[in-house]
Amino acid sequence: MMFELLLLPALTGMLVALVAGPLGAFTVWRGMAYFGDTLAHSALLGVAAALVFNFNVQLGILLSCIFIAILLIVIQKKSWISSDSILGILSHSSLALGLLVISLLPGNRVNLFGWLFGDLLTVTAKDVWIILGLAILTLALVVVFWRALLMVAIDEELAQVEGKNVQALRLLLMLLMAFVVAVAMKTVGILLVTALLIIPAATAQRISRSPETMALGASLIGILCVPGGLLLSAFADTPSGPSIVICAALTFLVSFLFVRKA
Repeated sequence: MMFELLLLPALTGMLVALVAGPLGAFTVWRGMAYFGDTLAHSALLGVAAALVFNFNVQLGILLSCIFIAILLIVIQKKSWISSDSILGILSHSSLALGLLVISLLPGNRVNLFGWLFGDLLTVTAKDVWIILGLAILTLALVVVFWRALLMVAIDEELAQVEGKNVQALRLLLMLLMAFVVAVAMKTVGILLVTALLIIPAATAQRISRSPETMALGASLIGILCVPGGLLLSAFADTPSGPSIVICAALTFLVSFLFVRKA
């Protein structure tokens, strides 16, 4: 009985981990963890917009993340403020605005705990199809633009010399991260989504000898952490999202203590 209850959440979580792996690698290479947090926080604004205008919440999250990614690029071009400061302003402002709008909704019955920390056990077949579609699109774009994105991640100046459109590739990377945040929300929630991007990738970095093996390793580690976290959640009666993140953190701790960096 427990196997049947956990099967759909496990498949969904592993699908999210699969697509989060390569993007997590880019997040680690480019030091974009704070940007991931900003996207995650802005997702609550997407939830609020979807509830106000009565459309699909997953779509609202995706549109909100894309809007913040584009807004960040526009502000960076025209502002004297540092990128970290801009990210901090956007992150906390969008989170606060989302919470404010949700609190003002009439007959508010939103499960904020689920959105903040994930509620994978409530995943439905419809959620799976949406996540599958976004995952396929994201992975396809990563595969097609892998070399160009990798060049930009390693050395933007060299990429520009090679004739790459650095600005367009940076925007593409941000939009791909927005897709990942949108699909990962159901798994680990707003406050933990960046952990799912960073921790498996950072773990894989210690045992990888090439960018490709790091990306694949990050996906594999994330995939293994999902059933581990769900089992911990089932037996210890803990929230599924934080349990998955704890499993990922333990794998990093083991790699840090016992594995020599490749």
